[in-house]
Amino acid sequence: MTPRTTRTTPVASPPPARRPGWLKTLHQWHWISSAVCLMGMLLFAITGITLNHAADIGSKPEVSRRQAVVPDTLRPALAASADEPRLAPLPHSLTDWIAATLAIEAAEKDAEWSPEEVYLALPRPGGDAWLRIDRESGEAEVEITDRGWISYLNDLHKGRHTGGAWRWFIDIFSVACLIFSATGLLILQHHAGNRPGTWPLVGLGALVPLLLALLLIH
Repeated sequence: MTPRTTRTTPVASPPPARRPGWLKTLHQWHWISSAVCLMGMLLFAITGITLNHAADIGSKPEVSRRQAVVPDTLRPALAASADEPRLAPLPHSLTDWIAATLAIEAAEKDAEWSPEEVYLALPRPGGDAWLRIDRESGEAEVEITDRGWISYLNDLHKGRHTGGAWRWFIDIFSVACLIFSATGLLILQHHAGNRPGTWPLVGLGALVPLLLALLLIH
């Protein structure tokens, strides 16, 4: 007698739980802000280490000098006058000649005018520079100091002599980091019920720097 085979009806698995709409929005804002912040956070994390150990990282500044004589056709721009200001930008004709001859940008920057010379400080990230022009002889001299790429990145971290565009970047980057952190905290709050270590770790991350600042920094 042939045994009877029984057919079993497969039980349908319950559909996966769907995320609430607000949680999907949080995750979206979180990953977008993390993508925007990624390279900036790497830059500021690395330069945080290099700044903290700046005394241990040796660097030998490289100094270069360039000299030239202002053409006779541009000498009138250097002529002294009784009511000239103490601080004023160089004339455009002169800054164009400086850019072409001495390969340095001096436009729209206040220079110090004295009866003997014109002096222009040109600080920059990772180095320094200055320009001096003798008003009588027309001799122009530029000195450029380069302290290396680590110093350059450190100055970017501090926003030192970086200009308006970089300051705007730091502001926008800071807002993106705030969004990244705030959305991450709300996502942690949502999952904290299934992860008991969430709030102790968050508290530890806040407590350690606070204790270091109160107890060990004088």
